[in-house]
Amino acid sequence: MQYFNCDKIQFEGTSSKNPLAFKHYNPSEIIAGKTMKEHLRFAAPYWHVMRNELADPFGAGTAQMPWDDGSNSVENAVARVDVFFEFLEKIGIDFYCWHDRDIAPELGDLAASNAALDAVVAKLKAKQQETGVQLLWGTACLFSHPRYSQGGATSPDAKVFAYAAAQVKKALECTKELDGLGYTFWGGREGYATLLNTNMKRELDHLAAFLHMAVDHADKIGFDGPFYIEPKPREPSTHQYDSDAAACLNFLREYGLMDRFKLNIETNHATLAGHTMEHELTVCHNAGMLGSIDANRGDELIGWDTDQFPTDIYLTTQVMLVVLEMGGFTTGGLNFDAKRRRESHEPIDLMHAHIGGMDAFARGLKIAHAIREDGRLKDFVDARYGSFDKDIGAKIEAGEVGFEELEKYALSNGEPTLASGRQEMLENLLNEFI
Repeated sequence: MQYFNCDKIQFEGTSSKNPLAFKHYNPSEIIAGKTMKEHLRFAAPYWHVMRNELADPFGAGTAQMPWDDGSNSVENAVARVDVFFEFLEKIGIDFYCWHDRDIAPELGDLAASNAALDAVVAKLKAKQQETGVQLLWGTACLFSHPRYSQGGATSPDAKVFAYAAAQVKKALECTKELDGLGYTFWGGREGYATLLNTNMKRELDHLAAFLHMAVDHADKIGFDGPFYIEPKPREPSTHQYDSDAAACLNFLREYGLMDRFKLNIETNHATLAGHTMEHELTVCHNAGMLGSIDANRGDELIGWDTDQFPTDIYLTTQVMLVVLEMGGFTTGGLNFDAKRRRESHEPIDLMHAHIGGMDAFARGLKIAHAIREDGRLKDFVDARYGSFDKDIGAKIEAGEVGFEELEKYALSNGEPTLASGRQEMLENLLNEFI
């Protein structure tokens, strides 16, 4: 049985009026020496495509899911896999991501939950072999069950820490079984509500120990993909330890984890952190730590993680400028961690939503490449810092001078004349391409 009432989505170009066609995403089009498909490496999240019922705090879910019998059975979980791969084949996405508890039910005890996971993973493996689809990354849900209400790796209860470790061990083994390219930690509840009842030092030490255990187990089972940490501020915990890219990088450096981890940056989380996506990506890129991207957007009028589909061309251009600057993805990709609006409840709306996101990133890729080929933006930035390429500036960067030499230089050279930053001119330049 087919559940998505459409043929495989095709590229028809900008003159097409067909809402079920790509206007800009042409998988085989060559941009900067690679196809669009190779550049963008789109992935679909199992949790939003197959499990998101589109509920909100004021009402029940509206999503029509005729493939789902509504039960928490293993049989229902296995049956969803065929529907998910129908969606991937028709939309033309070659990668996917999952949480363990989204692909398989959590049952009465850990052993039963592990057996359920094994059953679904076997089905996923068969579909991957049949279609060539790859697992971009897997992860364990350490935030939904009430046992994790006070954290998983940062729980004050050692028994909860042990349960979380056992769950991650199994999820990591399933990721290895599916030849997953990476494994992500999203610390959904790794934080605290008040310091009145929290020993922050012990919790951070425990979190680091947890991640080192994951690395050790990966080595033991032969999983050599990168681990990703996904920064997120505020909700659900008041204070999240992984609040933004800089906080995550500092944590990884302090605890000696930089060599096995990179970051998975999500747009809506950047917004909630009070940053732009461009800022968070640049922080990661400068540290050589940008691994993968959760492609979505938030609503700046709402202080919540709305996970909307990315349709802002400025945003996708800024993202692709950083991705091209770092030479493209290796193991990571663009995962649409995005959900339809509650009003868009029919299965075909999943197609419309992903078409919009894929077209937006295709435009972003083409525009970013054109800006780089033009060269004026880079030339301006290079020239702005040109005083550090010679004379006293070069000595500063080379570490050849100290305060005494610089004081002597300042006394003999008088008041500096500062050049304009030309922000408005550069914004106009960007608009030439968008």
